[in-house]
Amino acid sequence: MFSEAVASVGLEFYNVASGLQPFIKDPPLSFIGVFVGLAISIILIIKKLNPVSSMFVGAIAGTLLGAAIGGSHPGYILHYMISGTIIWGGQSVIGIIVRIVAGGILAGVLIESGAAESIARGIVSKLGPRNSLLAITLSSMTIVAVGVFLPVAVIVLAPITLSVSSKANISKMAAILALSGGAKAGNIISPNPNTIALADTFNLPLGEVMIGGAIPGLLAFVATVILASLIRNKGAKVESSDLEAFCDPCESLPPFSKAIAAPVVTIALLVFSTIVNIFQIEALSAFELDAFLVLPIGGLAGCIIMGKADKIIDYSNKGIMRMAPVVLMLLGAGALSGLILNSDFPDLIKAAMVRLDLPDFLLAPISGAIFGSATGSVATGVIVSGQAFADMLGAASVPAISAAVMIHAGAAFIDVVPHGNYFLASKDSMKVSMIDRIKVMPYEAIVGGVMTLAAIIMYEVIL
Repeated sequence: MFSEAVASVGLEFYNVASGLQPFIKDPPLSFIGVFVGLAISIILIIKKLNPVSSMFVGAIAGTLLGAAIGGSHPGYILHYMISGTIIWGGQSVIGIIVRIVAGGILAGVLIESGAAESIARGIVSKLGPRNSLLAITLSSMTIVAVGVFLPVAVIVLAPITLSVSSKANISKMAAILALSGGAKAGNIISPNPNTIALADTFNLPLGEVMIGGAIPGLLAFVATVILASLIRNKGAKVESSDLEAFCDPCESLPPFSKAIAAPVVTIALLVFSTIVNIFQIEALSAFELDAFLVLPIGGLAGCIIMGKADKIIDYSNKGIMRMAPVVLMLLGAGALSGLILNSDFPDLIKAAMVRLDLPDFLLAPISGAIFGSATGSVATGVIVSGQAFADMLGAASVPAISAAVMIHAGAAFIDVVPHGNYFLASKDSMKVSMIDRIKVMPYEAIVGGVMTLAAIIMYEVIL
């Protein structure tokens, strides 16, 4: 009897993973399990357990509790949790994973060659000390926009930022806001795991999702510069001891004109492919390239132009290894998504919106904000939100590009929280206390709010 039950569950799981039948939702898991699962995940992350392990433990505990309260069949508990790591709304997760791994080649070239640092230093140098906050914000936005992860970006930029802030007599609080706000603005238009996951979830070209975030990202950039200028004298200033550990620019860094080559080639190809797709230009259809090809091509082109073609294998290997935690994070987020998707939590949110008489499209930014802040990660937030609510948004006739951009903006609303990787990376690299780092959070939330509001107005009022 037991073996037959296991075989039955295995067959059902295969059918779901193959897209042959929908997730089992009768009866659904209790929403209480979702709350408990998310709470456990957050607590374990704060306790310094690996985020992926934290999400898996939270998903297991939440699924067990949700099944017990909801009356779900115990034989499907593992099915519920794992289903989210295998298939999203009828699509295999493998497509997203291979594109993220391909993105590792571009990221490896930018980081390992020193191109990202060269771009940042070039921007700071050209704008000069009188425009220090503008330079910091633009540097952060640029290197995140070209594909460097937020925690890596802040580590690369921290020495430059502290040096510039010391010379311009800018407070650490303003400098951190400039870094964080610029990163938010760049993140929504970057060929990173966030946009890759959203593009695959909503069946959109990667370039279209990137272009869709351009206006919200630009307004977030402007808001950051204004807010950072207002608090430039608020809080502690950079001390000489903060600069002792940092070295002068390395002479081996590639020149700015060559360092920018990889992102320029990548973005140009993505935009070109998107235009061909949107306007259905048959004569150019052969040149419509998937991100899986474009991202490595951009990295290779950058290596050749920088005169480091012989380093492409080394850079690629290191870049792909940097993607391993992201892929694992995707699986951990998928486990949480399986819990959420097979529960009555989405219906609960929908019912609350109906009761409050809120329009359907607000489900996108609201869900993004909930899961972005709960997990402390934009990438995890958009993965969970997109998987859990894509079908519901589609049923409400919300255009795919609108849903994708609003989820992305919403996830960046209050993603900088104490249990997130970016929060800790920025705190340590900028040499501030936990209390001082927390003081920046309200300003970061304002920047995220501007981005979210811009996305809503752009896609639901203007367009």
